[in-house]
Amino acid sequence: MQATKRAVLILADGTRYTGHSFGYEGSTSGEVVFNTAMTGYPESLTDPSYEGQILISTFPQLGNYGVPPQEGSDKLSRYYEGSRIHCRAIIAQDYAFHPSHWLADSTLGDWLRREKVPGIFGIDTRALTKHLREHGSMLGKIVIEGCEEPELYDPNAHNLIAATSCTEAMVFTGDGSAPEPLGNPAELAPDPEGRKTVVLVDCGIKHNIIRCLIARGLRVVRVPWDMDFNVIPHDGLFISNGPGNPDFAEATVENIRKALAAGKPICGICMGNQLLAKAAGAKTYKLKYGHRSHNQPVRQAGTTRCFITSQNHGFAVDDSTLPPEWEALFTNMNDGTNEGIRHRTLPYFSAQFHPEASSGPRDTEFIFDDFAALL
Repeated sequence: MQATKRAVLILADGTRYTGHSFGYEGSTSGEVVFNTAMTGYPESLTDPSYEGQILISTFPQLGNYGVPPQEGSDKLSRYYEGSRIHCRAIIAQDYAFHPSHWLADSTLGDWLRREKVPGIFGIDTRALTKHLREHGSMLGKIVIEGCEEPELYDPNAHNLIAATSCTEAMVFTGDGSAPEPLGNPAELAPDPEGRKTVVLVDCGIKHNIIRCLIARGLRVVRVPWDMDFNVIPHDGLFISNGPGNPDFAEATVENIRKALAAGKPICGICMGNQLLAKAAGAKTYKLKYGHRSHNQPVRQAGTTRCFITSQNHGFAVDDSTLPPEWEALFTNMNDGTNEGIRHRTLPYFSAQFHPEASSGPRDTEFIFDDFAALL
């Protein structure tokens, strides 16, 4: 029997759930949200879109296949979606202390302890999830036995995009070499191999977006969220996912507005969908409890084509505020919310879901093919 410390989750409305610690033995707080995916906890934990959040896994067990090795670099990991764990904590009904997987390099608990992230098991996650579905995502705190109770932290009151974006521009060529600093952006030379150049705005990017673009033979210029990328010679613009409230990214929105006037192909994912919509003149709003799962059904506008998608977002685009020259591209079949937009005549489109879908499903990876075909 493993010796564990008692851990308590305290929601902002006073509801308490008691369990046991299996990660870092330190208290924390954040926005409590749930994810209904059955696999993919290493990818979810390192997804920058979870910055500032306490993540509940509705699948009953975590840790059964451990975590993979940290190969690659902090700029582009091989197995993870970011350079570090972004969740403030993770909660499960049960935890497997002895994982089994050919790629496992560590237990989940050991990894959490190294990154100083708490983990709790032994909580009735079904009851907890039903509570959040009824009352909405809310702030909460985790108190580990013997530790002080922290103050409530509201990630939505902070610019999480700035906190998770890169701080300098860099070029990925796809030849297996490490990314290179951009230098003078305006003097970027054409690619010697003839590859198209894509400016990738990092709003808190998942690394698999970079992998998917490189796999399609593109040269990727990754830039910080607030950089005026319009001075960089490029063939197309890609706007990444990211955490928190899109209203904090007004600098990005202004730069996207400039790009809209240039007419070059533009694609956005998740936060990128919201920022493209805001640049077009639409509004966004916060969802009651967000979409976080691998099984969100979406329908493509004007067709009967439906896709099962991976999602992680707490805000959405208000379709009714889209200007006449724009239209919804995808719609969520569960609640009717927006899942993507497109311009009626120009090569601009986006998806609220994750077509790079690490850890899956990959039904919508064709979004990258569609974008590459426009360049």
